[in-house]
Amino acid sequence: MDKKIIIAVDAMGGDNSPKKVIDGIVHHYNENKNTFYRIFGIKNKIHKFIPRKFDKSVYEIIESSDVVEDTDTPLTAAKKGNKTSMWLAIDSVKNKKAHIVISAGNTGALFVIAKLNLEMIPNIEKPALSALWPNKKGMSVVLDLGANIDCSEKNLVDFSIMGASLLKSLYPDEIPKVALLNIGSEEFKGNDIIKGTYQKLSNKNNKEFEFKGYIEGNKLMDGDVNVIVADGFTGNVALKTAEGTANFITSELKNAMTNSFFGKLSALINIKNLNNFKKRLDPRLYNGAIFIGLNSPVVKSHGATDYLGFSNSLSVCSKIVKANLIEKIKHNID
Repeated sequence: MDKKIIIAVDAMGGDNSPKKVIDGIVHHYNENKNTFYRIFGIKNKIHKFIPRKFDKSVYEIIESSDVVEDTDTPLTAAKKGNKTSMWLAIDSVKNKKAHIVISAGNTGALFVIAKLNLEMIPNIEKPALSALWPNKKGMSVVLDLGANIDCSEKNLVDFSIMGASLLKSLYPDEIPKVALLNIGSEEFKGNDIIKGTYQKLSNKNNKEFEFKGYIEGNKLMDGDVNVIVADGFTGNVALKTAEGTANFITSELKNAMTNSFFGKLSALINIKNLNNFKKRLDPRLYNGAIFIGLNSPVVKSHGATDYLGFSNSLSVCSKIVKANLIEKIKHNID
């Protein structure tokens, strides 16, 4: 895709916004010159964080009279209507004035406002929240992470197709290998829905991915599977558990390396390996969840991330647009 990528950016969502959003845009543009940013929010708050040397031809600021607060319920946020920066950013994609939209704001509000404004991809009943996880061999796409608590067999089959399409868009050289997150690897384990989905995927002749059956929670990071499918309840529990475990490991390692002379000496000797370890688990490098299944792509940046994490979410946006993710899903669903 050679034409300029237009990203609609909700500048007012998440911690330390709009500063981190603008800093993230500047950082992203240094590596992605073929990008134009439509920035939505309170103009006088945004302007003061834009560097004087930043090229004025690569962005425009669209004023909003209101914002979605982190404390707003999805219903409260939706009732504010097109006064908010989030609504206007999504509306920009709906009206084909941008290729993709990103926000670090309220997740529930973003999901509801996106569903109110954007149509579903034909033949898909529910959108899913997907994200990237590191594994021993590279990266995995995991979905659904909380958008749908109750899922049918068709929903899980659709998630498999969408997840495989997303992985292929972000990592063109990878072969999608799909597995269903379950309480065991044996074919007879699990509830009726997941067992029915297993049978459907086993019988499905799909050239776009390999179906690997079930995967248990303790195998998620092995890398033998790179598209992991679950209902929203199971996926969200797995996500929070993984995040908590990663934080626990890094915190305990830091304590071990700083609470004694020998620990500090060991840390000094192994500084390169420790930095590599820290980088591998740095959540900013994998920031950028995707609402997948809507007729236009919607990316959710973590609200607590910094400018580097937001910049990485913008990079996810660029890859999705370049790879024509929506068209891939439409083709594969058909």
